[in-house]
Amino acid sequence: MVFSSLLFLFVYLPIVLVVMKLSPLKLRNLFLFLLSLVFYGWGEPFYIVLLLLSTVVDYINGYFVHKYRDQKKIARRFVIFSIVFNLGLLGFFKYYDFIIGSLNTIGFDLLKPLGLALPIGISFYTFQTMSYPIDIYRGQADMQKSMVSFGAYVSMFPQLIAGPIVRYKDIAQQLVKRDETVDKFTEGIQRFMVGLAKKVLLANNIGLVFETIKSAPTTQLSVLTVWLAIIAYGFQIYFDFSGYSDMAIGLGKMLGFEFMENFNYPYISKSITEFWRRWHISLSTWFKDYVYIPLGGNRCSSIINMRNILVVWLLTGLWHGASWNFVLWGLYFGIILMIEKSFLLKRLEKIKPIFRHIYTLGLVIISWAIFAFEDINSLGNILLTMFGFKGLPLINSYFSYLIRNNIVLIVVLVIASTPIVKIGYDKYIKGSKYEWITPILILLGLIVCTAFIVDATYNPFLYFRF
Repeated sequence: MVFSSLLFLFVYLPIVLVVMKLSPLKLRNLFLFLLSLVFYGWGEPFYIVLLLLSTVVDYINGYFVHKYRDQKKIARRFVIFSIVFNLGLLGFFKYYDFIIGSLNTIGFDLLKPLGLALPIGISFYTFQTMSYPIDIYRGQADMQKSMVSFGAYVSMFPQLIAGPIVRYKDIAQQLVKRDETVDKFTEGIQRFMVGLAKKVLLANNIGLVFETIKSAPTTQLSVLTVWLAIIAYGFQIYFDFSGYSDMAIGLGKMLGFEFMENFNYPYISKSITEFWRRWHISLSTWFKDYVYIPLGGNRCSSIINMRNILVVWLLTGLWHGASWNFVLWGLYFGIILMIEKSFLLKRLEKIKPIFRHIYTLGLVIISWAIFAFEDINSLGNILLTMFGFKGLPLINSYFSYLIRNNIVLIVVLVIASTPIVKIGYDKYIKGSKYEWITPILILLGLIVCTAFIVDATYNPFLYFRF
């Protein structure tokens, strides 16, 4: 079940809101837990067992870490067990076939891939459950006394399958007591609708442009057509994922929870360092707190610091997918960030912002080419084409046709990638005499999005595969 479906919008969500609002306060975590299991199990009932196993194991780990918190050596063993268990679970389902396939390719044909379906959301909820015993061990959170409440944290449907990655220490108090006000509920509806519009009206439509170019014969392509395809993919993945994050944050507010922001207009960045402070913030924060800093962060020699950056970005690439293109993607950003940290950031500060912005967007667009094509041969051809090494013309009539037919959409995407609309809304509508426009816009947005969903033959969610 996805948020941008009629089943979710008009059946599941209304039932959840009614049940949660009518249930006694003491039972709300129980109902949230059960309703979230229904949400997860709708598409993959078998893998509920996996989710529950992860929940129970890390709840028990957290219990023993808390019990032996004054005996650090014993407590550390349970933390290590949690890390090994969760990474083992993630590694088996996500990377087993990749590792076996890679070994088979180079002649070590010992085992065969299993072909198991990747459990939806496993990359997200394993990181969340793993954070629980670690936070207790560090003294940053108390043990959760109720396994039901812990289960509600792990399985919470708004962020279960696509984040934001919610660390236990950030939500521990909200599991005990949370503010459920009319203003917060209204704000949640508004945020959800912004995300739904991003997903249905923007991501889906620009995604069709990418798919159209991707499936076109080589004879129709030109250098700029391929660049347009990758730019379209960059817009698609941003509005797809940030839209889903907005919907998750909005749903959380409707239920009284506050989740961390996951995106902050990354395409206005003027360096790759800044880009990764704005893109998928919850993942970057998780790796920073649980990998980068424990490795020594930047409080070490330059060589060790470069190693730490490279390790984090190799893991970041692998987290996104079991394919060599994701490894290359992680190393690509890791190397750029090492270069920026070493000397480039200081030099970038001396040039005009527009050129820093062009530098950043150019590198990001190239990164999306690496990200989008899992087949290494196809990726190589795309990169060679982008830089004019495949003998294709710079521009052709097909490119002109695509631009003419999508120019309005592209302009809207560019504007929506900046904070211009939000700044205008906050300045001229929010809290003013014109605020009555907001519910009209929300209703109109729901009607238009519903019409698009009903008529849609293309409504993917890119991060499901991660």
